[in-house]
Formats: sequence, C-alpha cells, structure tokens
Amino acid sequence: MARHLKKAAGAEGRAEADAKVRATVEQILADIEARGDAAVRMLSEKFDNWSPESFRLSEQEIEQAIAKVPKSDLDDIRFAQAQVRNFAEKQKACLLDLEVETLPGVILGHRNIPVDSVGCYVPGGKYPMVASAHMSVVTAKVAGVRRILAAAPPFQNGPHPAIVAAMHFAGADEILVLGGVQAVGAMALGTETIAPVDMLVGPGNAFVAEAKRQLFGRVGIDLFAGPTETLVIADDTVDGEICATDLLGQAEHGPTSPAILLTTSEALARDTMAEVERLLAILPTAPIAREAWENFGEVILCDSDEEMLAEADRIASEHVQVMTRDPDFFLNNMCNYGALFIGPRTNVAFGDKVIGTNHTLPTRKAARYTGGLWVGKFLKTCTYQRVLTDEASARVGEYCSRLCVLEGFLGHAEQANVRVRRYGRRNVPYATAAR
Repeated sequence: MARHLKKAAGAEGRAEADAKVRATVEQILADIEARGDAAVRMLSEKFDNWSPESFRLSEQEIEQAIAKVPKSDLDDIRFAQAQVRNFAEKQKACLLDLEVETLPGVILGHRNIPVDSVGCYVPGGKYPMVASAHMSVVTAKVAGVRRILAAAPPFQNGPHPAIVAAMHFAGADEILVLGGVQAVGAMALGTETIAPVDMLVGPGNAFVAEAKRQLFGRVGIDLFAGPTETLVIADDTVDGEICATDLLGQAEHGPTSPAILLTTSEALARDTMAEVERLLAILPTAPIAREAWENFGEVILCDSDEEMLAEADRIASEHVQVMTRDPDFFLNNMCNYGALFIGPRTNVAFGDKVIGTNHTLPTRKAARYTGGLWVGKFLKTCTYQRVLTDEASARVGEYCSRLCVLEGFLGHAEQANVRVRRYGRRNVPYATAAR
C-alpha cells in the first residue's frame, strides 16, 4: 500500500487567494472592455511602469531588438524552433481531411480548418520564457493560422530582445510589448488600436490564467493552466542525485509548484530527500524551489510498478519523468499525464525548451480529460454532408421524420417529409411521420 515519506503541507488559503484573483481580473477585464486603449495604458503604467507611444513594435524596432541578441543565442533559438516546427508538421500530417460514402448516395466528410487569428502570450517577468514563443507561435503557424499576434511584458523597461527574436523568427505577424491581464484582455476583447483575436494561448501567472478562464467562450483558449507540476517515477536503477535534480528543476518555476517522487525503493527515497537538501544549498533559485518543495513536495513509497501506475494516474501530473527498469510499462498503461519523459537520458527541461514537443500542458488534474497544446488545437474539424440521389434523400428522410416525431419536433419532421414527398414519390401529409 502506498505510503508517504514526505507529504505536501496542503493548500490552505488557496481558495481565498483564488477568489481575490478572480475579483481583480474581473474588474480589469471590465475596464478594458469599457475604455479600450486608455485602460490598457493605465494598467501597463500601474503594473509594469511601461507606457510607450505604441505597444506594437515596428519593423525597425524588431530589427533593433534582434541586433542586441548574440549570434549564438539566435542560433540556439533557430535550432529549438526547427525541432518544434518539425514535430508540429509531423503531427499535422496525421490530421487528414475526410470524405466517405456512408450509404449509397450519401457523402459525409470533414475539413480541418485553421483558426483565423490567435493571440500568443509569452511570460517575461521573473523568467523571460523565450521557449513559450516557439511553442505557441511556431505551432500556430504550422497549423495555418492567418494572423498571429504575440505579446510579452516589458523587461528592464523595454522589449526583451531574445523574446522578440523568437516571436519574429517563429512567424508572429504583430508583436506587442505588453504584459499581464492587460495583454490577454486587449488581445481577446480588442481596443481602438488592437484588433481582437479568436483564440488565446500560452502560459502565465495566476492572473493571466484567470483572465483566460474568464474570457473562455468569447474566445477559445488552449487550456486552463495552474502552477507547473512534476512527477518522478523511479526505482533503484537510478540514484538520488538525478531524481532530486529533476524535482528541483521544476520546483524553481514557483513557490506553489508540486514536485512528487513515486518510488518502490525506500533507499532511493531517502537518498533523494538528502540530495534535495544538498542541492538547495547551492542552487541559485533555491529560495523559490525550497518553498515549493517544503509546501508542495511529496515522496510516496509504493510496493510495485502497478501501484506506482495507479498513484500516477490519480495524481495526473503535468510532467511525468519515468526512470525504471521497464519504462514502457508506464508508456503503455498510464492514462493521465500531460507529457511523459521516458528514461534517464531525457528530462522535463528538454521538453520545456528544445526537443520539439510542446511545453504548454494540463495542470491541476486536467490531464484526466485533455492533452496539451499541439497543432490540432489551432484547427477546427468541421463536418459537411452531401446527398447525391433522390433515393438516398427519401430513404434518410423517412428515418429522420419518424425520429423527429418521437422527440416531438414536428417542424424538424417536416424538413424530412418535404424531401420524402419530392424525392420519394410518396404522399406524406404535413408534420406526420413517414411510416
């Protein structure tokens, strides 16, 4: 039976904090909708001390920003984007349009149609997340999105050069230096100078995540995002250093980021906890990682791989690192996860930054019902139908009429009946079943 060697301190106060975030975001979005550019400018001044003549970068300003980025960094950005683009293209190749004759004379089909316009948010406050530009803009571009608007907050009183370079190389049509709720609100609702988009994607802090939640329905979103989560599943084939490194490597995202070890080896569990303390003494991001580990870190000891599998599916973590004798057991049987990282040679950081899979993934147990951002999220699978013969129309119409009457929809039934009368050469009275 699974038992905790270390348990999370709990989420006391989370509900109250969430309520405050909801109220704040609701007020901000209402202000943006009512006052447009004036509200956006006021909010940017208040939260970021940033009020340029235009939040949208000109071509010249984009070139100036890129010129500040070392060539080696530009090469690395291009390499990462090539990996993301290649995998997205392979994924898109799996999404085929369909047309099939399901009955004689009845043609059904679907088309995969790109969303027309997308707003991509790239966080840039404490950590300028250059990789988020690859994950959102590149993937939307591969999907065929016609207009891509990208936004990131100012960094040290100006655009972050590497983020601008990443957005530009990825294919963004417009780049805004604008952050927080004011950015996603302006992109979704539109202002006098910013045309609204049809969909919002990209990670962000609690306020950005809540803004996307409140805007969902008016626009599409990728998913509801919470703090970064990581789950390490390991046995005695690995050591505490690699497990502790993989746990803290994600705990540094923020003080509420869960980091959990599942293991069948008590010796590895003890070794990992000791290594966590050793690394926290030298890790530059230790203040954040320690708070996350102390309050949201867990170590769970299990009796078997099967028990670890059950616990992993219960936890439904965003990132799952599997380092066991038989990692394929988890690949073939695990159902609830955002992304799997199989074997000690890979890790979550590879997926976050460069290997090609998307790093925008489900959190807070959303992996039970959705995957992460991918090229398919930017495509609408839209069906169509075509009836080619009189006989097919009459045949389907007779079934349809009876089923409509069964439900009490007589107007629906008459839509079918008129086809039966015209194409089936049968005298069917108004709003009665074709029996």
